[in-house]
Amino acid sequence: MSTILHALPDEAADAGPPALRLPFDVAEVEHRPFTTARMTLRPLAAYDADDVWEYQRLPEVLRYIPWPEREHDEAREHTEARAGMRRLVADGDAIFLAMVLDGRVIGDLMVRISSAQHARLEIGWVVHPDFHGRGLATEGADVLLDLAFGRLAAHRVVAHLDARNAASAGLCERLGMRREATLVEEEYNDGEWQDTASYGMLRREWRALRAGVATRNPA
Repeated sequence: MSTILHALPDEAADAGPPALRLPFDVAEVEHRPFTTARMTLRPLAAYDADDVWEYQRLPEVLRYIPWPEREHDEAREHTEARAGMRRLVADGDAIFLAMVLDGRVIGDLMVRISSAQHARLEIGWVVHPDFHGRGLATEGADVLLDLAFGRLAAHRVVAHLDARNAASAGLCERLGMRREATLVEEEYNDGEWQDTASYGMLRREWRALRAGVATRNPA
């Protein structure tokens, strides 16, 4: 479990009107980085560009993420641009967290406002393939859910992924998210039409999962 688990909201709060706790600035995380069993999660920084390039350039990563192939300098500019996105205020705003293991950035995590009006957030992730299969993506995504539902008070969290990406689909299911839709041939990338899988979770579902963890692991 991450170190940012807030007091679990009660059922009345779950059913009440939407009220995201905004604005949110990643400066909060700089001063007190999130930690998991094995990693530190902090805001993505411009100086992470070389580590990010190590997975951003790989065909097996680009296959499932709508990033174009970039030269090294272009990739650096892309990382700098994402690192500069530091506040959640309005629809479309996003922040990015670096997944740091033994001093190396092995992946990054995203939180984006889908609808402030309806308290809906989107999460996403990308991890270097060399670190797949170790449960690290699950550790990081758990933090995203705690941040989204705990600190930001989202009513609903969604994840959208290439339907061919079995690893990310499995991660969503391990997190307790449900597959709600498959959008057939939604996007045309890499010379072919691609389906999108949509996963979702409600705050009351997250609360029930976290309450179960707390029961099994009392302080």
